[in-house]
Amino acid sequence: MSNSKVVVITGVSSGIGQVTAEKFAKLGHKVFGTVRNKVKAQPIEGVELVEMDVSDEDSVQLGIHSIIDKAGHIDILVNNAGASLIGAVEETSIKEAEFLFNTNVFSILRTTQAVLPYMRIQHYGRIINVSSVLGFLPSPYMGLYSASKHAVEGLSESLDHELRQFGIRVSIVQPSFTKTNLDKNAPVASTKIPEYDNERDLATRAVLKQIDQAPQPDSVADTIVTSALSDWQMRHTPSGQASLLSKLRRFMPSGPVDKSIRKTFGLK
Repeated sequence: MSNSKVVVITGVSSGIGQVTAEKFAKLGHKVFGTVRNKVKAQPIEGVELVEMDVSDEDSVQLGIHSIIDKAGHIDILVNNAGASLIGAVEETSIKEAEFLFNTNVFSILRTTQAVLPYMRIQHYGRIINVSSVLGFLPSPYMGLYSASKHAVEGLSESLDHELRQFGIRVSIVQPSFTKTNLDKNAPVASTKIPEYDNERDLATRAVLKQIDQAPQPDSVADTIVTSALSDWQMRHTPSGQASLLSKLRRFMPSGPVDKSIRKTFGLK
């Protein structure tokens, strides 16, 4: 394939990352997928697994350098690795919040800073950051997760302005609930305040219902591939619920949006 790209995708052990890696590989691109433990990871056809902990600076630097040693350059970076958390903001410890931001935001900073020197030299690159519809919507009882995705959006837009001079562009993909282990197995804040029990339980059941009805990761993966290989635009929402929510946020008055969110999470 004459226009084959070198693609690096973080968090390919399952879900969106795994399917995205498969799709890039089937298109003939040279794909490197990061996992925390290669021994435990399942192989992906056409994808070279790289051991990397995105929450650790040294691990990220070693992983990116190993890819450069093998491939010579990196054309596309997909920052997919992430974590989730359910719990009221008051219940969420600083330690839990730090873990969430370390995984969802600072990991993007680490991998991006590791890749950019090579992209600047070649005067080309695409960086795709996987955000969420919760990057533009509030989410009761997922407030810190939502905050981390809002941070991803601000970081991505600012970064894109800085990198255009080097021929590098940054895009955001904003999926809604997807049938993955990340959403299904989201941990709950360890310290529970009884006064929140009723609404937290309602919100948790609503989230699980959304996940049960959610599509498989294919649509999100297709959107990531398209965002990386097509003409640049900042935001990409997969078809279905994510696209609908994006339009509602843009065009519907704040009052009805507020009511819709509370209804979705089962709150009075």
